[in-house]
Amino acid sequence: MKRRVVITGMGAITPLGNSAEDTWAAALRGTCGIGPITRYDASAQRVHLAAEVKDWSAADALGAQESKHLARFTQLALAAAREAVEASGLDLDAMDRTRAGVSVSSGIGGVEETENQQTRCLTRGFDRCSPFYIPMGISNMAAGNIAIAFGLQGMCTCPVAACAGGSNAVGDAFRHIRDGYAEVMVAGGTEAAITPLSVGGFTTMRALHAGDDPSCASIPFDARRSGFVMGEGAGMLVLEELEHARARGVGIIAEVAGYGVTCDAHHITSPAPQGEGGARAMAQALDDAGVTPDQVDYINAHGTSTSLNDSCETAAIKTVFGPRAYEIAVSSTKSMTGHLLGAAGAVEAVLCAQVLRDGMVPPTINYRETDPACDLDYVTEGARRMPVRYALSNSLGFGGHNACLLFKKWEG
Repeated sequence: MKRRVVITGMGAITPLGNSAEDTWAAALRGTCGIGPITRYDASAQRVHLAAEVKDWSAADALGAQESKHLARFTQLALAAAREAVEASGLDLDAMDRTRAGVSVSSGIGGVEETENQQTRCLTRGFDRCSPFYIPMGISNMAAGNIAIAFGLQGMCTCPVAACAGGSNAVGDAFRHIRDGYAEVMVAGGTEAAITPLSVGGFTTMRALHAGDDPSCASIPFDARRSGFVMGEGAGMLVLEELEHARARGVGIIAEVAGYGVTCDAHHITSPAPQGEGGARAMAQALDDAGVTPDQVDYINAHGTSTSLNDSCETAAIKTVFGPRAYEIAVSSTKSMTGHLLGAAGAVEAVLCAQVLRDGMVPPTINYRETDPACDLDYVTEGARRMPVRYALSNSLGFGGHNACLLFKKWEG
């Protein structure tokens, strides 16, 4: 018999707020987290908008000394993990830390450090590179630093799967507990890639929206959509084996019920026709949980605001759910947060857990013009109060990576 896995703690730092609950409240208000880039001077580039974390200081959150030699993506991850662990009420000294681990994704890792050190070394010589560059820059260091901070000695890993990575991290941690290898996992994703090179790279491949009006920038499923908006942040979950959580008498937020993961094996950036790979991932997640399509009430869509993603994802949902697709509430919270790359699936997992807990569905904001290829119920009128039994979260990444998580309302 498969072991059950529940969520007992959550943390988030996003363009909408500097905690999981602040992010949730802003999402229900339909807040747009997008604005002019302030992380660097973007005046010479075509893209001037991003979804930045606001009014947050690593020194204040982590301490000046501790944060000094951590890249921004690790700083965000560590702060969100601290929130999640504190919320879970884990007694770290009383638990077997060899049965607790970390699974945290980042798509690009410390790209800001790479840019900074490259600039420095071109003038000073490459043997003058900072000795902290490698341990700050490599993508697994967010996971590693979380393990060090809490003394978690089980599996510590960093799935790197572009925009699907955050969901892979949560799904892999779910399986690790369910299959008996751990009782507790800190799982999530983090990204801090609002940098000249990252923005320039996505711009030249025509993936980013290039306008200057935040209300028209990230508009998933809208006929006017023209690319995604780069975001930054981190989302973390404490996943726990059900009986371990019950023994602690801790409050349970939601249950992780299923996980599907596939590859398009089609193209480096474009999804497979009709979202075939994404459809298989959704179907796998349902099958993994033993859930039928009529039991799903909400889908947090990948919904990037790119032409191909949104139409292919809509087609994939129809493939899996048939006529039922038109009865499911579907929203893209990227309309508010922008695209957090390797952190996206993790932040959206936090939001799905809150949907199930509170019976509220966040909206897709700034939707105005219907696209015939995108004709589902995208919750465009504002947050919607409704009962949700199961919530599905889709993440679809460059390279053809598809990951889908299914969450269940906790009913005791």
